[in-house]
Amino acid sequence: MKLPISLKIFSITTALLALMVVVTWLSVLNFRQLNNQVRALSDYYLPLQQQVASVEILIRDQMVHMERVMAGMEVARPDPEFLAKESNAFDMRGINADQIIDSSLRMLGEAEAEKGIALDRVTLAILGRELPLIQTTRQHFHATFRQFQIEAQEGTPRSEKIVRDELLREKDAIDVEIQKTTDILNKLTQDTASQAKAEEARATTLNWIVTGIATALGLIFAAFVTRSLVDPVKRLLGGTRAVEAGDLDVEILVRTHDELATLATSFNHMVGGLREKERIRATFGQYVDPRIVKSLLENRIPTDRGERQVMTVFFSDLQDFTRLCEGLTPDAAVRFLNHYFSLMSEVIRGQQGIVDKYIGDSVMAFWGPPFTDPADHARLGCIAALEQLARMEAFRAWLPEMFGTRQGLPEVNVRMGIASGEVTVGNIGSETSRGYTVIGDIVNLASRLEQANKFYGTRILVSEGTRNLAGETLAFREIDSLRVAGKLEPVRVYELLGYSAELGESDRQRVQAYEAGLARYRAQDWDSAEAAFRECLMNAPGDRPSQVMLERVAAFRLAPPEAGWDGVWVALSK
Repeated sequence: MKLPISLKIFSITTALLALMVVVTWLSVLNFRQLNNQVRALSDYYLPLQQQVASVEILIRDQMVHMERVMAGMEVARPDPEFLAKESNAFDMRGINADQIIDSSLRMLGEAEAEKGIALDRVTLAILGRELPLIQTTRQHFHATFRQFQIEAQEGTPRSEKIVRDELLREKDAIDVEIQKTTDILNKLTQDTASQAKAEEARATTLNWIVTGIATALGLIFAAFVTRSLVDPVKRLLGGTRAVEAGDLDVEILVRTHDELATLATSFNHMVGGLREKERIRATFGQYVDPRIVKSLLENRIPTDRGERQVMTVFFSDLQDFTRLCEGLTPDAAVRFLNHYFSLMSEVIRGQQGIVDKYIGDSVMAFWGPPFTDPADHARLGCIAALEQLARMEAFRAWLPEMFGTRQGLPEVNVRMGIASGEVTVGNIGSETSRGYTVIGDIVNLASRLEQANKFYGTRILVSEGTRNLAGETLAFREIDSLRVAGKLEPVRVYELLGYSAELGESDRQRVQAYEAGLARYRAQDWDSAEAAFRECLMNAPGDRPSQVMLERVAAFRLAPPEAGWDGVWVALSK
């Protein structure tokens, strides 16, 4: 029996529609499951993992401050100010750790009340028991440390040893609890990510099946179904290819109300979930420089060994920040530092530098291969220092907004030290926590140069190696020859003044007069040295390095240096 063509077309179309309904329904289920896994990761598992990692870092910091206090109490003449500072830092890290644990527990409470996402509630319940254990163990550790300080101050060696032993045992107990919780979270996120990947694969396969069926039937019945079938399929295929190419901003326009429209909507939901995952990855990039992560993934830098490289290392520190911080609330201090670090880090990364770490109010950064051309790292480091100095004006302009007044604002200045030379660079740390960083004498020298600004009254001091590598586009003034703490060989120290093309005539005369005075000072020609330094002060009355050298000349007139003196000044303080 022959069927009319219209009936055949109707039958095939009906069968196609029925097939599309079934496949679309399965696709929606798969995408819904995928979205469930992604939401579980982004809303709960990854934030919990991040918060536990933050707690671990804060507790590690507490242990570091504890070790410093214990070491400081064992010296012949303990420094009360240093001990008080480290003890206060120990307390602050503990408070912050407890706050984060409380936040994590609230998040677990929210997860328990969440009905729209399928969560691993058994594991979350285990975490709900483990987190208070970490908090309790940390508080016992905190209290034992305070008991140790009391015993040490009262001078009871036997009791002090008992408390010290208990302190070390509780330190190990904290490590065990944190590791247990970290392992639970790692397994939870890995299992959820694997499930999400499997759901994504099933959803993608289903999409291709739908595309293939729709395309084949569209070729057979092109005259009847092309307009309603092929165009949506092409849009869906284009969106799939865009996602495969890494474009997560793609969105398929839904113009109909059929099953393909439902599929397109589900696809858009999937891409939205992928965008959320990418946003989370970008957030982690705020804690580790994305270039380091990319280089590690591409095996452009070794993960288990170090290298010797010529690089430029930078340190900066806010002047009198400790005194300033005493007048700030914790929230204000954090906002103050976050705004300052944002401005400074933006400049460093804009000049191809790597922000290594923040130490209190200090910034450590470095430039060098493979992130910077070997011929440019010293120049870029110096330019970054000049730009940071310029950004301080914008930072000071922000202070009235932060303090809510324009009266009695603190004076905020920054000191910077830059050194260039051979360092050891690599991934340094434990099996579970590593950081890509640099170590060596050059790192120590850069830190000491930053400190040397204090007694020279300068803002940016660089080593001779940096001055030689930076080129002639930048202007420098030789300040002195120093033998810094921790280094036997003397180094010539230069002040970074700015760009050579922008240096005025009075500044050039100041530099010439000072360097002439420095040469006569090294030759022990005190009269000529004094005359040159006074000439420098005539060009720049507030030039602090000239005043420092005049004070030395006066001192050497009264007590001349020993025979064979090489003109090197020994920096006794760090």
